[in-house]
This record gives sequence, C-alpha cells and structure tokens, in this order.
Amino acid sequence: MADGAPASLKSRVSEAEWQARVDLAALYRLVALHGWDDMIFTHISARVPGPEHHFLINPYGYYFEEITASSLVKVDLDGNIVQETTNFINPAGFTIHSAVHAAREDAHYVIHLHTVAGVGVAAQKHGLLPVSQNACLLQHQVAYHGYEGLALNHDERERLVADLGEKPLMLLRNHGTLAVGQTAAAAWVGMFFLERACAQQIAALSAGRDHVLIAPDAAQTETKEQGKGIGFISALAWPGALRMLDRKSPGYDV
Repeated sequence: MADGAPASLKSRVSEAEWQARVDLAALYRLVALHGWDDMIFTHISARVPGPEHHFLINPYGYYFEEITASSLVKVDLDGNIVQETTNFINPAGFTIHSAVHAAREDAHYVIHLHTVAGVGVAAQKHGLLPVSQNACLLQHQVAYHGYEGLALNHDERERLVADLGEKPLMLLRNHGTLAVGQTAAAAWVGMFFLERACAQQIAALSAGRDHVLIAPDAAQTETKEQGKGIGFISALAWPGALRMLDRKSPGYDV
C-alpha cells in the first residue's frame, strides 16, 4: 500500500456502504492479480446503497493493487466528491460510470478495462465470434458502442447507455470491455468470461480466419440457453475469489 494511505473509514460509514467498499476494493485487486489493469487508468465503480445515487470509484493515481476499501472516493452523479479526502478522480472514468449508474438500476457494480485481448476484439469489425464455449455463452449478452475518443464529453453518456440497453456486457470499439452487475460477483464473473472469450478469439484468429471453426448454429443456441445459469456460477465463484485475495493480495478490506 502506498505511503500516506487513508485511515480506515469503517467506523464512519454505514454497514452497507462499507460492504460495497470492500467488494469494490476486491474487484480492483482481482483485476490487478489477473494482469488486466492499465497502470492508473480504467475504472471500476460501485453504487452506494441509499437514495442519494452516490457511487464509489478509484482515486486517480493509485495502482489497482493498492486500492483499499477506505481509499475509494465517493462522488455524486454530477462528479462532485461527497466525502472528506485529498484524492481526486479521473474525469474520463466519471463520464462512463456516471452514465451507467444513472441509467441502470441494476448496475450496482461497473467494471471497465483496457486489456490487450479486449481491445483487440473490440477493434475487429465482426466483434465477438462464436469460436469458443465462453463466447457462445456470452454472445447474446454483449452490446457494442462506437469509439468517440477519450470519454471526456458528457454528451457521449446518452449514446453509451442507449447502446448498452439492458445487456450486462459491452465492447467499446477500439477502447475496451465493460461489465455491469447487481452484485460484485455477477460483474466479476461476467467480465471474467468476456475477457477469457476475447483472449481465446485472439489466439484462434492467429491462425487466420479461414482456419477457424465457428461453432454450429444448434450448439450456439444450446449454449445460450445453458448460459442462463451464470448467476448461480457467480455466487459459487466469488467466495473463492475472496479467499485467493486473502492469500495473494491481503489488505484490500481496510
């Protein structure tokens, strides 16, 4: 953890907010452990339970492996910081996350990444192809949003949420991946499957498009139906993810 880390906020916030902070910090650490972070860039956010529509996001300048529950910054939908802190946030991160939190009541957690594989597939005209089991599970759940430059223009928010619609996953063209979830577990498992599918597609296409097998239509349909149980999978996977953090990246929950 970086020098000058903030003191624990556990006794100064509600139990519900503290749990959201712990789960969000866990997401940051998990992304770092998987090598999906982008130095101090990209963002993960969590809605703070309550009527105020506040959400938590990373302090600009911290690496993901440094994030703790207490270091997260609480902001409102206008980008105003609503807690006592010396930290500030990345304006581009605010644009994307405020848009999704404002538009989607079910989007309690929002993960946005710039991984090599995710950007690679987001930059391919055909998007995510049914070349792997993971892709077949997710393909019908993935939305697409065209690239407009750094996400600093607040006017983009309306177009982004219109493109996202009700889907839990998105490929931001030439930019990266996005996952939303009602729980940290759901957002994490959705992003894990999406990132794995993107990496598998990049590997498969290294042989050239003509040499890659597309899954049969009947198998795609069957896998789509089977994928409706992903919520159950996320509930099983999340406790294990936290146990891994306790072993490999302790201290996120302070």
